[in-house]
Amino acid sequence: MNRVAGIPHVFRVAIVGGATLKGRELKEVLDEMNFPIADVKLLDDDESLGQLDQVGDEATFIQPADPEHFRNVDFAFFCSDLAFTGRHWKSALQAGATVLDLSYALDGQPNVAVRSPWIEKELERESGLQPTREDLTTTAVVVAHPVATVLALLLLRARNAGAIRATAATVFEPVSEQGKRGMDELHQQTVNLLSFSSLPKELFDEQVAFNMLGRFGENSALSLKTIEERMATHFAAISGGLQVPSLMLIQAPTFHAHTFSIYIQFDRPIDAAEVGKALAGDHVVLIAAGEDGPSNVNAAGQGNILVSVRNDARNASGVWIWAASDNLKVDAITAVECAATLSTLRPLGKVQ
Repeated sequence: MNRVAGIPHVFRVAIVGGATLKGRELKEVLDEMNFPIADVKLLDDDESLGQLDQVGDEATFIQPADPEHFRNVDFAFFCSDLAFTGRHWKSALQAGATVLDLSYALDGQPNVAVRSPWIEKELERESGLQPTREDLTTTAVVVAHPVATVLALLLLRARNAGAIRATAATVFEPVSEQGKRGMDELHQQTVNLLSFSSLPKELFDEQVAFNMLGRFGENSALSLKTIEERMATHFAAISGGLQVPSLMLIQAPTFHAHTFSIYIQFDRPIDAAEVGKALAGDHVVLIAAGEDGPSNVNAAGQGNILVSVRNDARNASGVWIWAASDNLKVDAITAVECAATLSTLRPLGKVQ
């Protein structure tokens, strides 16, 4: 995995939602990428308060997200659910922290941009321009949805193989996108089905185990359509004017990792090998024929996108991409790299 480099100062960090799946993944990625940290606070809701956790070699307790706990914090990562972020992000901002929102609660807020450093670097390479300076007024960003980041990176690179006429993507969503509740409900549904018991449906209001869903039950507070629209909106925000692909989101009976079936129609006959060569590079691992193909299993825990490419059987101008990426890992890496790019805006020379 790439490591954060060139940051000579250390920072104080708060992870809001420290007990969530996203929070735990972010904590690990901060350590793996050697982000320069002097102190990490884990904050969460009442249900998680007092839980013993570990940051690096240090034991710590999960604390409440009170305004006092944001004092002297440089970066506040919000890995909590949307409502919890909505209640607390302004406290972090008022205390002087830079807010990085992984919950999407800040979507549409004035002066809050959607950011994806992978895509920003790709666009800079394409244009040959030097990186733009950070806006000195930036105090909060929304971390781009991992699906938007993956699709944008693959389609930006694919166009290096030839002019693209049309794209379509079917995205298969893991239950870990809904946090521990999603994981628990799929697990319990699976156990109950195998023991011929009734199914818990509090979250999805549908059977997810051994099933594929194009929408949730009418009593579910979740909406695949809303999530799909967020993916498309984030793609448009980060991709530098690239056409948003036709998109369909499917809830899959899987615990971890997004998988993608992507169709690209070029303006001329093209070989899959050409497209594969264009896709390969930073953050993308091309899987050759004869090797284990991209899957939820082999993508889990990886910080790269696993990709295989084949020609369409009936259209010489069309190719299919099958891809897999760890949703939590890509999200956490994007968040840490956002913090790295924003670190130049923090006062330098001492821990804040």
